[in-house]
Amino acid sequence: MTDLAHIRNFSIVAHIDHGKSTLADRLIQSTGTVADRDMEAQMLDTMDIERERGITIKANTVRLEYVANNGETYEFNLIDTPGHVDFAYEVSRSMRAVEGSLLVVDSTQGVEAQTLANVYQAIDAGHEIVPVLNKIDLPASEPEQVRSQIEDVIGIDASEAILVSAKSGIGIPDVLEAIVHRLPPPKGDRDAPLKAMLIDSYYDAYLGVVVLVRVIDGVLKKGDRIRMMNTRATYPVDRIGVFRPKMDVIDELGPGEIGFLTASIKLVSDTAVGDTITHEKRPCAKALPGFTKSQPVVFCGLFPVDAAEFEDLRDAIAKLGLNDASFTTEMETSAALGFGFRCGFLGLLHLEVIRDRLEREYDIDLITTAPSVIYQIHMRDGKIVEMHNPADMPDVANIDHIEEPRIKATIMVPDEYLGDVLKLCQDRRGIQIDLTYAGSRPMVVYDLPLNEVVFDFYDRLKSVSKGYASFDYQMAGYRQDALMKMTILVNDEPVDALSTMVHRDRADARGRSMVEKLKELIPQHMFKIPIQAAVGGRIIARETISALRKDVTAKCYGGDASRKRKLLDKQKAGKKKMRQFGKVEIPQQAFINALKMDS
Repeated sequence: MTDLAHIRNFSIVAHIDHGKSTLADRLIQSTGTVADRDMEAQMLDTMDIERERGITIKANTVRLEYVANNGETYEFNLIDTPGHVDFAYEVSRSMRAVEGSLLVVDSTQGVEAQTLANVYQAIDAGHEIVPVLNKIDLPASEPEQVRSQIEDVIGIDASEAILVSAKSGIGIPDVLEAIVHRLPPPKGDRDAPLKAMLIDSYYDAYLGVVVLVRVIDGVLKKGDRIRMMNTRATYPVDRIGVFRPKMDVIDELGPGEIGFLTASIKLVSDTAVGDTITHEKRPCAKALPGFTKSQPVVFCGLFPVDAAEFEDLRDAIAKLGLNDASFTTEMETSAALGFGFRCGFLGLLHLEVIRDRLEREYDIDLITTAPSVIYQIHMRDGKIVEMHNPADMPDVANIDHIEEPRIKATIMVPDEYLGDVLKLCQDRRGIQIDLTYAGSRPMVVYDLPLNEVVFDFYDRLKSVSKGYASFDYQMAGYRQDALMKMTILVNDEPVDALSTMVHRDRADARGRSMVEKLKELIPQHMFKIPIQAAVGGRIIARETISALRKDVTAKCYGGDASRKRKLLDKQKAGKKKMRQFGKVEIPQQAFINALKMDS
C-alpha cells in the first residue's frame, strides 16, 4: 500500500510526432521498470497498426517506481495519449483519470494546432502542467523562441520548461524530479466506500473483459463483489493488477492508484466506459459524472464480403466498440451489399484504423461504403429528418431545404505555404474567420463544410504545406446550402454505395471525375459497361468501358468475307444479351479510391 503523498498520476500530451511515446520509453527505461534487454521502441504502442503507422491510437498506462533525490520512493502512474485529432476522445478520457500533464513540444517545430487542443483539454480537467521541450539536440532547435511561443499562444508559464532529448536521454532525470515536485499528489479516502472510475476496457480471449480503473476512494481487493453503477451488473473480482507494461498481479488497489481488474466478464455491454465501480454490499452514495459521449462526425457502412461472415462481424464490432467508446454502430441493409452495419467515426483516420483492426484482429474481409456526414433535411411539412446515408434521401418534391454540418478549423502553417492553404480552404467552400500570428507563424481560422473535410482534406493540407501545417477542428452547427444527391449508375443499375451529396456548383466536375476514375478502377468485362453520374433525373457525365473481345475469326483462313461477318454478328448478339443479364463486379478498392477528391 502506497501513501497518497508518494503517488503521482500524469499523462503525456503533445501534437503528432513531437516525441510522446519516445519520452514514455525513456521514463520506463530510466526507472528500471523494464530491463534494458527487453526494451523496444514505442513500448506502450502495443498494436501492430500503431507500430506500422508510427502513431498512438489507444491511451496506454504503465506503473513506474522512482527513487527521488530525497531518498524516498514514489509510484508514478503514466498514461501515454494519442496526438491525432481523430483520437481526441481518448485524450479527454485519460485526462479525467490523472492530476497532471507533461506537455511535450518539439523545440524545432514549436506549438502546433493539436498541442493547443490537447492542452486546453488538460486545463479543462484542472491539471497542473509541466512544459517539456523535446529534441533539443537537433541543430534546428530554438528553445527560447518556443518558450515564448508557449507563453504567448497557450498562456502558461514556460520559464521553467525542461529541456530534453527523449531519443538520446538528455534531461530525463530533470523530468522525473519535476514530476515529484511540480505535479500534485491525488486525493482520496481509504476508509470511504469504494468509488472507482472505469477508464477503459478491452476484450481478452483468455481473461474475458479486462477493465482499466482509477480508484478515487476506498480499496479494491481480490474476491470483492463489485457493481457497475450504470449498467447495474455485479461480478466477483478474479484478479487485480497493474501494467509494468506487462500485466503484474497485486493484492489491492488503494485510493489514487490506477490498475486493472478481471472478473470473468463475458458481456461486453456491462462495462461502459466512464461508469463508476463500487462494492455491491457497501455502495458509494453518488456515481461519478462519467465522460461526455463523443459525437461521431463521419459515417460509413461496413459490410462483410462474404454474407456468411455477418455474425462474426457483429461479434468483432461489439468487442471493438468496448475498447473504443467513440465508435457507434447500428444495423443496416443494402440492395447491393446485403446485411451490414452503419458506423460512426470521429474522422477518416479513425475509420481506416477501425477497418484495419477488424480485418487483422478478427480476420474478416470488409467492403466499406462512401464516408458521409449527417445532413438535416427540412421537409415542406415542417419536419426535420436526419440523413446519415445519401441513399436514404427522401423524395425531392417534399424537401424544403437541406442543411449541412460546418466546422471551425484552426490551421497553423509556416508563412511560405500560407497562400496555398488559403486557396485549399477557398476551394473547399470555406469562409475565413480569422488570420493572426502566433509568434512568427500564421494561425488561420476557417468555417468549412464537414463534407468537404471528411474525404482527404487532411492529406491535401499536408501535401500543399510539405507536411508543416497542423490542423484541429470543432463542430460549429448547421447551415443551409444548395446541396443535391448524385447517383452513380453502372450498367444502368444505381450503385447505392457510391451515392454522395454534392454542391450544385460542383456537381458536374465531381460527376466527371468520379466516372473517369471508375472507368480506370472497374476491370473490363465481356460486354460494354456504361458508367453514368446522375443528379435528379439528369445524366451529367458518362464514360464507357469497352468490352473484352475474343477473336472469333481466328479460324477463318481466306474464303468469303461474309463468313467472318457472320461470326462477328453472332458475337455481337451474344454480347448484347450478356449486357442485359451480365453482372458487373466492382472491386472493393474502387469504392474507396473513387471517393478521394483530386485537386
